Amino acid sequence: MKMIKAMIRPEKFEAVKTALDTAGFGAMTVFDVEGRGVQKGIKQQYRGAEYITDLIPKRQIEIVVSDESAEKVIEVVKTAAYTGKIGDGQIFVLPVEDSIRVRTGERGNSGI
Repeated sequence: MKMIKAMIRPEKFEAVKTALDTAGFGAMTVFDVEGRGVQKGIKQQYRGAEYITDLIPKRQIEIVVSDESAEKVIEVVKTAAYTGKIGDGQIFVLPVEDSIRVRTGERGNSGI
């Protein structure tokens, strides 16, 4: 099993969620997070004064899927989150040792 962690633009979340749901991956955990990538923040202007926003708001999505489904989820997220501009986000893939569904006790892929 794999955990897919995707940091995306907040405004792209609905498109990513809909695309994942359409592809059959409706279960997810979502967090509002802040961070920065290689751009190290962005310059903005407010009432004529320029300032740097060091941490940028992002939406983090976590999905646990079977090994066979991981590439499909990655492609769906990449396609739906893409704008072509700096700050589109990042996707991380982590191994998951086990999954246990509390209600039924199912384990492994059945527990996802």
